[in-house]
This record gives sequence, structure tokens and C-alpha cells, in this order.
Amino acid sequence: MINVSLLKTICETPGAPGFEQRVRELVIKEVTPLVDEVSVDNMGNVIAVKKGKTDKKVMVAAHMDEIGFIVTHIDDDGFLRFHPLGGFDPKTLSSQRVIVHGIKDVIGVMGCKPIHLMKPEERTKQVPINEYFIDLGMSKDEVSQIVSVGDPVTRDRELIEMGDCVNSKSLDNRVSVFILLEALRELKDQEVPYDIYGVFTVQEEVGLRGAISAAHLIDPDFGFGLDVTIAFDVPGANGHDSVTKLGKGAAIKIMDGSVISDYRMVNYLKQVANQEGIKWQPEILPAGGTDTAGVQRYGKKGAISGAISIPLRHIHQTIELAHKADIKDCIGLLRTGMTQLDRFDWDFARVRPQQSGPKKTSDDKPDWM
Repeated sequence: MINVSLLKTICETPGAPGFEQRVRELVIKEVTPLVDEVSVDNMGNVIAVKKGKTDKKVMVAAHMDEIGFIVTHIDDDGFLRFHPLGGFDPKTLSSQRVIVHGIKDVIGVMGCKPIHLMKPEERTKQVPINEYFIDLGMSKDEVSQIVSVGDPVTRDRELIEMGDCVNSKSLDNRVSVFILLEALRELKDQEVPYDIYGVFTVQEEVGLRGAISAAHLIDPDFGFGLDVTIAFDVPGANGHDSVTKLGKGAAIKIMDGSVISDYRMVNYLKQVANQEGIKWQPEILPAGGTDTAGVQRYGKKGAISGAISIPLRHIHQTIELAHKADIKDCIGLLRTGMTQLDRFDWDFARVRPQQSGPKKTSDDKPDWM
């Protein structure tokens, strides 16, 4: 159904915010044969361009970085202190293996005070992230030869298949990197109406930084964000809190905490999905944000923007879970969405499609009265 082997490689390649070198090299290798031009801007974004029939620009943003950590201190016993890069739920960190990317990669384990030594009142409280440390199993002298303050740290987890799903660290947002690559692969020998700028962005997890600079550089007319969203379809969840559900198709973003998608783009994506028989579901995410906001706002004239989101369980935890059918639906919706932009009526004043029948005269009342 999907190329799980490629997705596995992308997910397992390290790349914390600001330290995306390895995943960037992988992306460049994979995308170069699929497009007309590839460049890397000063921020480190990979910009892959497929030329279209006209000079209008479409920007698609999928961030390469994954949530991680940065070393802030090495104590006298060789234990590391760290600061998170991106949002973490502290309760998911205890006893987890991580990779510290120093002069060479070394495996460490997250540690905190053992429950046997906690006071009764401490046992019922969540351990703050600043009380965790990384144990490398080495002395201070050994650690200092390999690790320095400022080195990045990522999680050590492989991708596996579970039933109809894939389970891995960093599906946020490596699954979107995979989707963009696969959509461009399917379009390799196909003509497209507008120039497509597939942008694999950096530092999204710490503030959409790569997307902001790339949108300013490209100044797109249309924009698509590609990122994961919450699938809270688990025991104990209320129906109205689910946001999306696994296996129910690609999510078309209506809004999140950083963006209200352009209603024209929402309508366009729904129309494309329905015409092509692609399963989809609406997404309204009360908090959080994605590169969509950067794409929409930071071009000189703004962009008609929306987003295709991948439902994800266990988001921002040690492992994350996505449904293979949803991933395939997202590839199909993105691929088709990039090829039919010139067939849609983007008239700003048109709230809904023109109805058949005689045209209204100036004396007719508008539809909303």
C-alpha cells in the first residue's frame, strides 16, 4: 500500500530542530530525481521546484525536524542535563533510550529519582522535565571526550508495523516528508498547471521558523501545509474531543491554534477529494499550529492556504501511531490537489458555487437575505 521501508528510513534518521543535517541529506537524495531544481536556503530548508505551465507558485511545506533535546550541562559524574526542543509530555520520558549526537552517536537513557526513594506526596505528582537527566553509562572524562554542551539529542525508536498502522518515533512530521516525496514521485512525468515548490522545512517544532523564511522568499500564490494532527479516538475520549479518527481518511484542516484555513482552499480540497473518491474528514484543532500559518502569512501578498493533516495517535510521545490507509489518502489528495488548482473558481467574493438557472438581476436579493 505504501513504501514502508522508505518511511522507516525517514523516521529513524535523526534531525532535532536546528540540527536537521542528516535528514536533509536524505531528502535531497530522494527528491532530486523527481523535480527540476533543488536548492537549500540559508535557514536549511530544502526547496524542490517542479515547473508548471504558468508562473503562479504553489508552496507545500512539510517540516523535517523532530522534537528532541539539547545538552545544557555535564555534571561531575558524567550525567547530562538537557533542554527540550519542542513540546514534550514529561511522563513519557522515564527510562527511555535516547541518542546523543556528539563527536559520535552514543546511546543514553532518561532517568529521574526512583519511586522507592520518593516521598508519598511525590509519587502522585508528575516529575518536572528539569528533574530528568541522561545516563550514558560513562565517567565524566569519557563523556567529555564525546559530548559537549550544545549537542542535540533524539529518541531511539525504530518504526514497526502494527496491524494496519505504522508505529514509530517522529511520525510528526516525517510522515509528511514521506507524503510530499511520494506525491512528487507520482507527478514526476505529469504536467502541472503552476510551479510547485515542495519545501522541506526546518525548526517547525520551535516556532515555524523555516516556513516563515521560505514563504517570504518564494511568495506563493497558493499554499498547502502538511503535518500531523490529533486522533483522540481512544478509550475515555468524548466524541466531540476526537479532532480526527484513525482510518477515516485524510484530514482537511479548517482551523487550528495558528491558522484559519482559507475557506476557498477548504472547499477546493473537499471537492477534489469527493471527485477522486478519496476518503477525508474535517479537522478543527483547538490548540497547536503548523507550517500552514507561515505559508499563509509571510509571502508579500499572502497565500490562499489550507492544510492536509495526517491523523496521529500518541502525538508528541515516545512513539506515535498512524494508519497506512490515511497516509495513502493524504498522498492522493495532495497529488491531485496540486494538479487541479487551475480548474477551480478562486473568486474571492464567491462563497458557494454558482447555481444553475437564470442570472440574478441587480434588483434580486442576494442568497443570504
